[in-house]
Parts: sequence; structure tokens; C-alpha cells
Amino acid sequence: MHVPDGFIDAPTSAVTGVVAAGALAVSLRGARRELDERTAPLAGLVAAFIFAVQMLNFPVAAGTSGHLLGGALAAILVGPCTGVLCVSVVLLMQGVLFADGGLTALGVNITDMAITTTVVSYAVFRALLAVLPRKRRSVTVASFVAALLSVPAAALVFTLLYAIGGTTDISIGKVATAMIGVHVLIGIGEAVITALTVSAVIAVRPDLVYGARGLRQRLQLRVDGALVDAPAPVLARTAPGAARTSRRTLWVTGLLASLALAGFVSFYASANPDGLEKVAHDKGIDKKQEKHAAADSPLADYGVKNVANARLSGGLAGVIGVGVTVVAGSAVFWAVRRRQTEDVSPLHTGL
Repeated sequence: MHVPDGFIDAPTSAVTGVVAAGALAVSLRGARRELDERTAPLAGLVAAFIFAVQMLNFPVAAGTSGHLLGGALAAILVGPCTGVLCVSVVLLMQGVLFADGGLTALGVNITDMAITTTVVSYAVFRALLAVLPRKRRSVTVASFVAALLSVPAAALVFTLLYAIGGTTDISIGKVATAMIGVHVLIGIGEAVITALTVSAVIAVRPDLVYGARGLRQRLQLRVDGALVDAPAPVLARTAPGAARTSRRTLWVTGLLASLALAGFVSFYASANPDGLEKVAHDKGIDKKQEKHAAADSPLADYGVKNVANARLSGGLAGVIGVGVTVVAGSAVFWAVRRRQTEDVSPLHTGL
């Protein structure tokens, strides 16, 4: 659902740019509360994984494909504020390096694909966890439903933005029907990918899943007529560095999976236009689409310039994209984590 340049007029794009900038500022502050020494490295990996899976367009219907948006997945794994930053890093890398999503439309894309999907999905996720049994399976179910609803929500937001600042005179009713209809189908794929990924991480390290924090209720004992929390159970002793090794193993496994998806599996992705591209072509939204400012980039259209072999060209571009995204994302979250550490240092607390 990457919006190109020319779909939305300049004033609307400017306003969404301001909205996106404000949301990113708020998210940076919020991420300082969500991240700790265990989860900060995971956030950079989540960004890289989203980049990789977004290269895997899957067929939906009538010559249309879809791909992961990633807001729900990021919000549940690393927190809603950090999730907004994860998806925004991906969108920035895609726009600047791969000419995917307009640069003047970057605010539109962040508002639609990062903010909308993250806010909607996490609100649905928390609401479902409040009524479902406090079990790991409930996290998976809630992840599925939250991801499913986040995609048509993003389609609706795009429709509203197009109603305000669309550059062609097209019936908004027809745009809304087409956009929401196809993105409900795409949402099913989003839900499956999100639920499977969240379930896989919970199976090995539930403590690293932000959405699963506090899943188990503390045992309470009655002492002198009052209920008090029982002491946390003492875990079996593990070798020094065992938890760190486990986190490192998860990170390496996730990175290798991302590289494999982007570098190899992406070659077999559907070549059909995605939901927005299909609707834009069918309804005439793309009549005033502008050439991307990075159209001559060496990595434009997810291929390496001057590499004739299509499989090799796409695979190299995918691997480069994953590498750049994990480095950029890790740098952002390392800086956020460092700022958090400075804020709680003795100098700041007066100790």
C-alpha cells in the first residue's frame, strides 16, 4: 500500500508530514519506556524482518496481490511506540533506496502504514486480551484479529486522505468499496503471518514479547486476613550468560530468516500489482502519478543496477535492504535505549 508521488496533493501531503513528524516524536519518547536491554536489539531485527516479508507479495484475487504492512506485528512484539518507529524505518529505507513509496508522500505512508496500523491493531489486541483467558494461545488469537482489522483500517484512512486531497476526480464511494474490499482479503494474509510469527517467538522467549508481558497473574496469599502477592518462584539456576546466548540465538536466527526471505524466497513472490496499485489502475487514481525522485537509484524496484540475472539482482537487493534496515533500525533503538539510560543515571536522579 505504498502511496506514490502524485496520488495526494501537496497541501494534504504536507499536513500528513506534520502529523507523521509529531507521531514520531511521541513514539521516540514512548519507546524509551518500552525498550530495555533485552528488547532493544529485537526492535532492529523486527524492522529488518518486516522489510523482508514485505517483499513477499502473495496472491489474493482477480490478479491482485498483497504484502505484510507490519504494524500489528511490530506493536505486539516490541510495543506500539517502538512499532511505529520500526515501520517508519522500513518505509524510509524503501522510499530512499528502492523507489518504493513516494518521497513527497512519505508523511502519507507513515500516517497510513505505520501509525494507523499500529494504533488500531494494538488497541484491538489489548481489548481482546482483557476478555480472553490469560494464556499464550490468547495472545496468538488476539494477534490474528488485530492484524486482520489493521489492514482495512489503513485502506479506509487512505480513502479519507484521497477524499481530502486526491489529485483526480474519482467517486470516493467506488474508491472506498474497492480499497476496503481487497484489503480485507490482504488482511487475512497479514493476520496469518503476524499470528505465526508472534506464536513462534512466544514459544521460545515469551519474556521478549511486549504484548505478552503480565500474561500470568501473580499468585496471591491471604496473610492476616489480607491478600498479598506471593514471592515470585525461584527459577532453576542456569549457566552464566545462558539468557544472553538465547537472545543472541533468537536474533541470529531471525536475521538469517530475514536474509533468506528477502534474498531467495522473494524471487517466487507474486508479480501481480498490490491492492493499491490495482485499485489505482482500475479506477484511474494513478493518472497523475509522478516519477519517483529515486527512480534512478542503483536499487530501484528491488533490483541491483547492471546485474542482468533477475534472480541474482533481486536477491542481492533484498539482502542489501535487510542489512541496511537492521543497521539503521538498531542505530535508532540503540540511541533511544542510551537516552533512557542517561535519563535514569545517578546524575539525573540526584543520587
